[in-house]
Amino acid sequence: MLEQRYDLRRDPDGTWTVFDVFTGQPFRPDGMTAVGLNREYADDLVDLLNAEDLKSRLS
Repeated sequence: MLEQRYDLRRDPDGTWTVFDVFTGQPFRPDGMTAVGLNREYADDLVDLLNAEDLKSRLS
């Protein structure tokens, strides 16, 4: 099974960051960093990003 590329990290202020497991860096869509997110949004974003990444790696 392939390792998931994206995961969540809780920030000290209680918000969440979506980060790339392989690089350790926050996800940066369109030049914006995915930090300071609420848990529900961040969790949904991680699910979507991992599904897209899996699809691209399997094609």
